[in-house]
Amino acid sequence: MKKIYLDNGATSFPKPKCVGEAILNYIDNLGTSVNRGAYETAYSVANTVFETRELICDLFNFDQPENVIFTKNITESLNILIKGLLKSGDHVVVSSMEHNAVMRPLNSLNINISKAKCDKYGDLDMENFKLQLKENTKAVIMTHASNVSGTILNLEEVGRICQEKNIIFIIDTAQTAGFLEIDYKKLGADAIAFTGHKSLLGPQGIGGFIINDKLVKIIPSLIDGGTGSLSEEEIQPNYMPDKYEAGTPNVLGIFGLNASIKYLNDIGLKNIRQKEYDLLTMFLDEIKQINGIAIIGKDTFEGRTGTVSLDFFNDDNGEIAYKLGNDYGIMTRSGMHCAPSAHKTLGTFPQGTVRFSFSHFNTKDEIYYTIDSIKKIMEN
Repeated sequence: MKKIYLDNGATSFPKPKCVGEAILNYIDNLGTSVNRGAYETAYSVANTVFETRELICDLFNFDQPENVIFTKNITESLNILIKGLLKSGDHVVVSSMEHNAVMRPLNSLNINISKAKCDKYGDLDMENFKLQLKENTKAVIMTHASNVSGTILNLEEVGRICQEKNIIFIIDTAQTAGFLEIDYKKLGADAIAFTGHKSLLGPQGIGGFIINDKLVKIIPSLIDGGTGSLSEEEIQPNYMPDKYEAGTPNVLGIFGLNASIKYLNDIGLKNIRQKEYDLLTMFLDEIKQINGIAIIGKDTFEGRTGTVSLDFFNDDNGEIAYKLGNDYGIMTRSGMHCAPSAHKTLGTFPQGTVRFSFSHFNTKDEIYYTIDSIKKIMEN
């Protein structure tokens, strides 16, 4: 049986060969921690970690490598930002397409949350967004693109409004970092959270955020401990990046991310995006011809990522996903995708959808095979 991976919205696979090679080289030939040793190998590792911060800066058009913070994933990044920034009684605005990585930390706090409406395609209603803003709105926190429908939100306009009103703006780029050119300055963000294991093509266990000096002064560290710096003191250093990076970092993950970003730079985000759009267009054009399936969100490649959700409205979506995997070797994801608000917006709550998320490593033959497999399932 063929094995076709179409779950890149959860974790990208396969990874570029250079990612595994970089991790193996660290394990076999380096192996030291960072900021903990005064010897050549430790300095070499530290140089790679710093170079990775610089690569992140280039990726986001950000110019403060010391303000690039590494975490274990974007969920940890968002928790640091949300729980460090907001306090009881604060008001925050989100979109109705948010992932639980945003909604659960927010709902764990005693704050006021307003959801700006998105339409049935997942596009943000800008007029409704403006209506949600209040005099005491402290922050706007939004996903850059939906992990359910793939819809890309118009965050440049959101950022412009936030700057005009002096509102803090935080962006979740879980679905766009490594797929879109993301310009920190054009977006007008105060902080951008990212994860390494999706479109950045790095390993699991590495993520992070970039943050401006204004928020650094406001947001405390979430975890305190050893940093290799100011070891004579029993309080957390207040300078960057040590303020937010207590404990031994995931150096293996950073080495893998270093290699994956270099790979992306060599191939070019534009070329990767075009390949995914070509595959997506093939898929959508064929799906439109099959009865009993609804394309959730936009039915073209414009204004979206390479992720598409389908609702098999005469069948159980979970059963369809199971058959695709068990009978045809096609790996997808069904259900709520940790984003119940998005599914309510898109009209797919509580049944969820079957999500197909493509990679530039996929082929046209795999798309044709997937379409043929869906037809066979629908015929039975």
